[in-house]
Amino acid sequence: MKSLEPQKIAGFVSLGFLFLAIIFFVVNYFSPSLYYSLAISIPVFFALSYSLVNYFINSFIYSKIKPIYKTIHSFKPTTELQGQDTSDDIFSSVNREVASWMENKTQEINQLKQMEKYRKEFLGDVSHELKTPIFNIQGYILTLLDGGLDDPDINMLYLKRTEKSIDRMISIIDDLMTISKLESGELELKPEPFNLYQMIDDVFDLQEIRAHEKDIKLKLGKSVDRSTLVMADKKRMFQVVSNLVVNSINYGKKHGSTEVNFYDMDNRILIEVKDTGIGIAEKDLPRVFERFYRADKSRSREQGGTGLGLAIVKHIIEAHKQRINVSSTTGKGTSFTFTLEKAP
Repeated sequence: MKSLEPQKIAGFVSLGFLFLAIIFFVVNYFSPSLYYSLAISIPVFFALSYSLVNYFINSFIYSKIKPIYKTIHSFKPTTELQGQDTSDDIFSSVNREVASWMENKTQEINQLKQMEKYRKEFLGDVSHELKTPIFNIQGYILTLLDGGLDDPDINMLYLKRTEKSIDRMISIIDDLMTISKLESGELELKPEPFNLYQMIDDVFDLQEIRAHEKDIKLKLGKSVDRSTLVMADKKRMFQVVSNLVVNSINYGKKHGSTEVNFYDMDNRILIEVKDTGIGIAEKDLPRVFERFYRADKSRSREQGGTGLGLAIVKHIIEAHKQRINVSSTTGKGTSFTFTLEKAP
């Protein structure tokens, strides 16, 4: 009965009614009166017809509902759904809808698991990043309290180191607040037309000393149009370019260079920040925009970065409805590219 279809049910019920008609005829033939035959046949007819219809309809519904229950009860987040029945009846349609719903739930569960994993990693990273300056501050203060405050050789030195650790904590917290506001939409962008060349030149002026200490040359491409205007939040884009330039200096090589180019792309401008630094391994490229992710952890901490710069860059670019990409070759350098809308 598992393969019952409406046509088969109709056939079985018709045979049942035919059988009842024969019984009625036999009873009527041998009965002394019509009333007597009706009194016998009607209850029998009703009981048998009810039983037949009830049995076949229940069998049909059960045969169609069972696969749906089976699909639901066998559901696990890691279960791959098999090919579904392509029939056009309502039960097959419901089964396909249930399977589609389960597939969507599977994706949601996997996303939630991934987010939970990311949350745990993030909390661990935040704890680790804050722990270092906190322990440093604690050590310096304890040393000063144990008599170092009266020693002119170490009191100012340790106070300055304490201030440096506090500044690092403030930088981490500020960057975290910036990312949080960008993700939640609380940080409102204020687009305005501005000269892209002038903004990049301002970034170079600000980072000139840092680049000089590393013997890295900051330069603009020869084909750069000095009159290029873009429409964006100038303050946030200054932060983006600054982070990318500082990143290129921190990971640059002596006698190297950081070059900024931009190109006309119809209604957009493509900006490229490239360096001749140590580069990024291919396996690390997909994760460079993650919070606290460092391809070279030891060197990153030596430079004093918070590990949030590129994450902030990505969020700001995406808040402008644009995208940022990275390409790199180990030992040769890295290139970051993103687009901005032209000013009208």
